[in-house]
Amino acid sequence: MALSATIYKANLAVSDMDRGYYASHQLTLAQHPSETVERMMLRLAAFALNASESLQFSRGLSADDEPELWQKSYAEDIELWVELGEPDEKRLKKACSRADKVVLYSYGGRASEVWWPQLENKLARLDKLSVFRVEPATLAELVAICQRSMQLSATIQDGQLWLADETSNVLVEPLRLK
Repeated sequence: MALSATIYKANLAVSDMDRGYYASHQLTLAQHPSETVERMMLRLAAFALNASESLQFSRGLSADDEPELWQKSYAEDIELWVELGEPDEKRLKKACSRADKVVLYSYGGRASEVWWPQLENKLARLDKLSVFRVEPATLAELVAICQRSMQLSATIQDGQLWLADETSNVLVEPLRLK
């Protein structure tokens, strides 16, 4: 018997002072059976950091040729491609060839620290690519505010994201690697 996705709902109010973007989003997050809660909450944080009216979750882990999040134009051109984890060079090159901008959030802790030096020089020439690392302690804090139904506010200023529910504030401060 196949396992089904676990569904989470989030009402997310975004106040992005860096970009002047202020909006509310009602999101449905489907946690794939092989996906950790840490990864799912990082998808939510990545949405907040890149929020727009046209940003949407893709099929993610269920589709090899899609990112976690993407923003498409009315002509179906990919304006933004958001990846998570430590993908290989080939996948990132393909993303850069298909999208106007590619953002990667690496979160693997020690695995991320080993992965980045191996690819840093190869990825340096990909002008459309931005790479950030999110620390494991931050992911643990995000997991602590995770519920099946969430009311969250996201405040972004100077590249920092404060994600808050009724009782807690989590600082998500992605470290820019590229």
